[in-house]
Amino acid sequence: MSMIQPIAIYVLWLRELKRLLRAKSRLVGTLLMPLFFLAFMGLGFKDTRFAGMPGTTYSAFLIPGILAMSILFSSTFAGLSVLWDREFGFLKEIMVAPVSRVSIVLGRIAGGVTTSLFQALAILAVSLLFGFRLQEWARIFPALLLMILISVTFIGLGLAFASNMRDMQGFNMVMNFVILPLFFLSGALFPLDHFPPWVKMLSRLDPLTYGVDGLRAALLGKSELPLLLDMLVLAAFSLLMVILGAWFFEKSDSV
Repeated sequence: MSMIQPIAIYVLWLRELKRLLRAKSRLVGTLLMPLFFLAFMGLGFKDTRFAGMPGTTYSAFLIPGILAMSILFSSTFAGLSVLWDREFGFLKEIMVAPVSRVSIVLGRIAGGVTTSLFQALAILAVSLLFGFRLQEWARIFPALLLMILISVTFIGLGLAFASNMRDMQGFNMVMNFVILPLFFLSGALFPLDHFPPWVKMLSRLDPLTYGVDGLRAALLGKSELPLLLDMLVLAAFSLLMVILGAWFFEKSDSV
């Protein structure tokens, strides 16, 4: 049996897409929090300026962070679907089917990435109503690549956690202890210039830091690190997380 089966990947991707389109409340729910941050923080601090990014309003500074936040939450909680599928027996059915687990993992990643991109692009479209403008529309292409890398990274992380858990309530509690520190350490809402050195060191270990910085480089043309470096580091993180997620999923039981 081939390790990678395109038909199985396509079927699992299509299943995730249909679940998104049918669950209108899920789509609205995942968009509300980012839009809440964008509306209240972006407008409330609209006159704030940063020394490291002259000429950049807080709203413009915030939008790449909000995009990264949306992808972080939707991608990580894509791992929750493993627990739902285990709970209702679907996971056991696909495990006993003549489908490699690698194909199952890739199908879930493809579905999760598509869902995350759809939500992020919806937020980017809404941000235009708040005055955000791209200087060059060609910048959207490196931004899309960064969004995909962020999504793949945290889908892999979600799979790694979900493959080792059986309780959905426990999963939510653990993910809150993981997601929120990663989010705040990334500099998505504010620059980390005035934080202690140990906080800055921790932020360098956070893959979302490179995603946020890369999105600012792509969308605003202003960042702390070079865009290529952000992409390379994030690509390394995504590869590592996919390997870990696939390995834990391979070792997990379907029941």
